[in-house]
Amino acid sequence: MNENKTLSFKFGKRIKFERIKRDWTQEQLADHANIGRTTVANLEKNNSSPTLDIVEKLARALGYEPYELLIFKDLEI
Repeated sequence: MNENKTLSFKFGKRIKFERIKRDWTQEQLADHANIGRTTVANLEKNNSSPTLDIVEKLARALGYEPYELLIFKDLEI
């Protein structure tokens, strides 16, 4: 499978899109989600895959239900 088409890749793009839309730094998103900044950076760079707990924390921080972060139709991928 093409790396650019993986779910982890798309998830990282979605997180970055949502973060930039709010004009937040990685540190600010991490603080809102109560996770480490390096976790956010690694997800955005597709260096790691999120656990379900991380998906839930990020979703809540961004004002979404977890499943909504897996909708990629608004992203240019």
